[in-house]
Amino acid sequence: MTFNPLTLTGRTVTTAIVAMAAIAAPIAIPSAQARSAAEITAQGRESLHHLEAVEPKSRFYAHHARAVLVFPSIFKAGLVFGGESGNGVLFIDGRPVGYYNLSGGTWGLQVGAEKFSYALFFMNESAMRYLHKAGGFAAGTGPSIAVINKGAAVAADSTTIIKDVYAFPYSEKGLMADLTLQGTKITPIHPK
Repeated sequence: MTFNPLTLTGRTVTTAIVAMAAIAAPIAIPSAQARSAAEITAQGRESLHHLEAVEPKSRFYAHHARAVLVFPSIFKAGLVFGGESGNGVLFIDGRPVGYYNLSGGTWGLQVGAEKFSYALFFMNESAMRYLHKAGGFAAGTGPSIAVINKGAAVAADSTTIIKDVYAFPYSEKGLMADLTLQGTKITPIHPK
């Protein structure tokens, strides 16, 4: 069968355009790789201070965490197929000790783009060992993670911290609803 562009229907053309856009959407996400370690660290500190100001319960987790991994700018975009990416900094006792990339892909009914932040509070040495030994991790494997979002009413104290990692998705306005880490991979990077 030969290809004749004159026989394409409007529906076929529309389907082809949507398919091309869906493939290009994850590629179009701005790459955060070009930022320097100093920029990622400064933005990570500022982002963490912002989270603690707009969501006071995050201070409890920060105080009890062994380490905090902050992704100050994650870009997520999609049209049927989507992707997300952003770079972050790992703080131990307030000092930057490593840099990581968060990336992931999704598919399903989705259109649009957004920018948000994530803070992951590593509560025990086991979770920290896994992060270092595995060279990062994919959500759903390794340490147990609880996502604290706008819909979660969490009263935390030292007896209720049972997960290895607590994740806070947030934006300039505070905690966000319905963001998970499913399909996300966190890997070490080495910015200049």
